[in-house]
Amino acid sequence: MHSDDYLKDFCIENIMPKNNKVLIIACGALAREIISLIKLNNWQHISLTCLPANYHLYPEKITGAVEAAVLKYKSDYKSIFIAYADCGTGGLLESKCKELGVEMIKGPHCYSFFEGNDKFSNNSENEITAFYLTDFLVNQFEAFVWKPMGLDKHPELIEMYFGNYTKLIYQAQTNNSKLDKKAKEISNKMNLPLERRFTGYGDLEAALSIL
Repeated sequence: MHSDDYLKDFCIENIMPKNNKVLIIACGALAREIISLIKLNNWQHISLTCLPANYHLYPEKITGAVEAAVLKYKSDYKSIFIAYADCGTGGLLESKCKELGVEMIKGPHCYSFFEGNDKFSNNSENEITAFYLTDFLVNQFEAFVWKPMGLDKHPELIEMYFGNYTKLIYQAQTNNSKLDKKAKEISNKMNLPLERRFTGYGDLEAALSIL
């Protein structure tokens, strides 16, 4: 089974109405991490459904899609949690979640909460020229970065897009030699030195553990 099919099947299986359960409405880019946490901690009270990961390319779609999902499932679950940070919505998602009466992950984006929001905030001024990757983005770099930016057809644009960056920071959620190898290949493509940080699940795990 293709990995995307696995995620799809997991999410569909776990959105059956359960009035005693918590439903997580998640960014598709966090699906594998959340599935791993659910299994690792045996969180049988948690169900999951995912919105398309490529909404990160179109953040104006996120707030409306989250609202539609909340309204669709709200009556079927004890509570709903939104597994998105602000993610480029300019505060609109946070305002909508307050209006809908649902909680969401704190932080500006997943790079922050994987690192730990406090730690990321303390380091952000010194790392303003860093380009961040997660396990998901390392695995999907071609589809989510390289091709949308046209670099597969116009590699001469690499300097224009990445010339102001000074390093590539790979926030690793897992210890995976294949992803480490891919991260190194990406750093070579981008002509940026690679720094690997094992962050684990960071504030994502902390947020879900109290649901």
